[in-house]
Amino acid sequence: MNQGTNPEALPAEVLDDVAGAVGAQVTVRARLPGGVNGGAVRVRLAGRADAVLKAVPRAHPGHLDETLRAQRVVEHMRGRGYPTPAWLGVGATATHVWHLMDLVDAAPAPELTPSLLEQLTAIIELQAGGACEPYDHWSYAWRVATGQAPDVADQTLEQSRLRRSLAGLAGYSSEVSALVERLRLVCADVPPPLQAPDMVHADLATPGNVLVRNGAVVAVVDIGNAGSGTRAIDLTTLVWCAFSDPLLDDVRRRLWARNLDLVGWEQAAVLAAAQILHMLEIPVRHRRHDAVPAVVERGHRALDELHALR
Repeated sequence: MNQGTNPEALPAEVLDDVAGAVGAQVTVRARLPGGVNGGAVRVRLAGRADAVLKAVPRAHPGHLDETLRAQRVVEHMRGRGYPTPAWLGVGATATHVWHLMDLVDAAPAPELTPSLLEQLTAIIELQAGGACEPYDHWSYAWRVATGQAPDVADQTLEQSRLRRSLAGLAGYSSEVSALVERLRLVCADVPPPLQAPDMVHADLATPGNVLVRNGAVVAVVDIGNAGSGTRAIDLTTLVWCAFSDPLLDDVRRRLWARNLDLVGWEQAAVLAAAQILHMLEIPVRHRRHDAVPAVVERGHRALDELHALR
């Protein structure tokens, strides 16, 4: 995902474009905490309630179209009771793509506790049958896990770059190479998924994307990469997070069981493999070499647990 813009650096033309779209003067108030992408700022709309503006540099020619896709997902899922803030507008200048959303009076979760994981599991169930855009995270996860060649026409620029980065993981170290080989063997004969019936958030396990008030999840945000697939993808990200604390062991077992119910063992293995590969790619790409061994250890542990459930 793209690095966002600090409030101090937010170009005046972006604010002018937002003001023209919503019909109100826009004033930046403060940078908002949470999330892995910068650029979320609280803004005041003249004569209206405050809102949240996210503006990021244009990364490629289809960037605005991708943001409009996310807006359609938001509108569709809010109609089904999904707790994500309404988007008030989407637009672009020559240099930036932006979207404006309702401000929710809640704070980002500092961590994912057993209670929050249980609540998120229930929220993920609202995604069932909610696919509305042909942006298939499930087929993409299968290609990542199996090493199959991508369908270039169905791949975003970000996905293409990520796949190239993933392809080089095996050369990082012998330990990483052994884990990658184990993942490939587990997924080698798994056929591609046949359908993508659910909405997929694709970043639901990032605590900063979960807004909490008095211990309750009131909203999930950062839905810009949302698409279709199986909701087991989002459950798999929660499984990964649930390895961080022994207090989450019971929740993790229930998450594994739910994934097996939804997609069966082979596809659960594919989703786990794709998650592990992505988690490896992040510290390798950012040269956080000290973080890699812990990811390798957790990856083997996840595979061990999954094998025990076969």
